[in-house]
Amino acid sequence: MNSLFKSAKTLGVSLLFASAFSFQPAFANGPIGEHVNHLQENLKDYSEEVQWIIGKVDTMVGDYEAKGAKAVNSDDLVEYWEAVKFHSAIETNYVPVYASIWQGLYGIKMAIDNKAPAAEVRKQQQALNAALWQGLGAVKLAAQFQQKGLLQSVKATATETMTQSATMDEINHKLDRVVAKYAERLGEEATQIVHDTYLHLFEGVEGTLIEQDANLVEELEKDFNVTLPKAIADNKSVDDVRAVVVAMQGKLDRAKKLIEKAEKARKDVF
Repeated sequence: MNSLFKSAKTLGVSLLFASAFSFQPAFANGPIGEHVNHLQENLKDYSEEVQWIIGKVDTMVGDYEAKGAKAVNSDDLVEYWEAVKFHSAIETNYVPVYASIWQGLYGIKMAIDNKAPAAEVRKQQQALNAALWQGLGAVKLAAQFQQKGLLQSVKATATETMTQSATMDEINHKLDRVVAKYAERLGEEATQIVHDTYLHLFEGVEGTLIEQDANLVEELEKDFNVTLPKAIADNKSVDDVRAVVVAMQGKLDRAKKLIEKAEKARKDVF
């Protein structure tokens, strides 16, 4: 475990030094609590939550190993992750590892759903555990920066600067830029746009969308945090990356219609 924390510190330093002197995003919706502005006071809780998730996942994998896929519900993996405060602590301080945690969760989920050998599920579990410990190390380092006043406060609730339907148009535009940057062989920049779009834009409409179609939100979360970043990291062809983006944009078009319906309903009420 000590080596993992050392890795976490190494990984966290570069990003946190870069972000400590820049503006952090404000969130209009989503599970971002005020605790993210008091990291030091919540480190014990975060640590316990990481251990809780690791324990729950280990129990699930153990049940799968002993009794097979029918003995477990792989959907619980996402529920575990979204149930803890640590979810938003890492999301607001170290997006690359936040994405790695999602990749680990879905790695286990897909392995179970595909009835992969137990050894493969354990391999995915190890990757998830490493990402969780790395994330905790990064949050601990962020807490030190926060204590020194080097991190700007994150707003748990913020006024919107554009309508949510306009936000959906902007997300689509950003995804087009992802393909363009990838075509320019600027993979890191393309990945950063994916992370920023999810964190700065999609999170802002997520609350409204969950009320309309929670499954659609889960699909898009996976796309932003697993499918698209992995396609870029695996050096897929430009056409393959474009295909992922086009599929996402189709889902986003569905999401926009749901948001417009919700916006109209609010106007009708008032």
